[in-house]
Amino acid sequence: MYQEAADPVIQGLDEPCPSSTCQNHVATSMLTATRQSLSDHTIGKDPQAARTGQRQNRGMRTRLGCLSHKSDSCNDFTAILPDKPNRALKLSTEEATRWADSFDSLLSHKYGVAAFRAFLKTEFSEENLEFWLACEEFKKTRSATKLASKAHRIFEEFVDVQAPREVNIDFQTREVTRNNVQEPSLSCFDQAQGKVHSLMEKDSYPRFLRSKIYTDLLTQTQRRLS
Repeated sequence: MYQEAADPVIQGLDEPCPSSTCQNHVATSMLTATRQSLSDHTIGKDPQAARTGQRQNRGMRTRLGCLSHKSDSCNDFTAILPDKPNRALKLSTEEATRWADSFDSLLSHKYGVAAFRAFLKTEFSEENLEFWLACEEFKKTRSATKLASKAHRIFEEFVDVQAPREVNIDFQTREVTRNNVQEPSLSCFDQAQGKVHSLMEKDSYPRFLRSKIYTDLLTQTQRRLS
């Protein structure tokens, strides 16, 4: 796992929203069992069998993500804030409303990142945000010695085929990134990061704005002012 981004602002959540219903627990249990079954099935098999198992796993993740959509409510938003142990909700309605102006507005706010991460967890797709954040942290690297090791860790964690938290990018982008990592620079993940950013912006972000996690959050900030 990529460990360099230790700042709680970009690490965010370690636990799912406590208000998740039994549907989400069922979905998570089914996903865990399916992953184990596919892993057992593909160990010792040829690469084609491994790829088949991975496609089945992704399909199951998508189906279980749909099952969990009805469970994306969060009655107490302070439970998913990044600034622990202080759980006070220091967020105005105006700030939360601005997240709907653009995807980058959401990503620029630590509470926005925390709320978006909580939503992505209900869809089993938080690896996209974690990869984007890892790339942002990577671009702050000033040590040439650490650059190569960080680049390889990110590639192996998120980009490589069958990576533990593989992001959904096309073959060409994956191979370009693979070549970039051989002689790493601060921009070696730019193409892959851009693809993942675009995917989240067009796919997950609109659903987040319609989710109960976001609408409940707006409601809580409005209540504090009343």
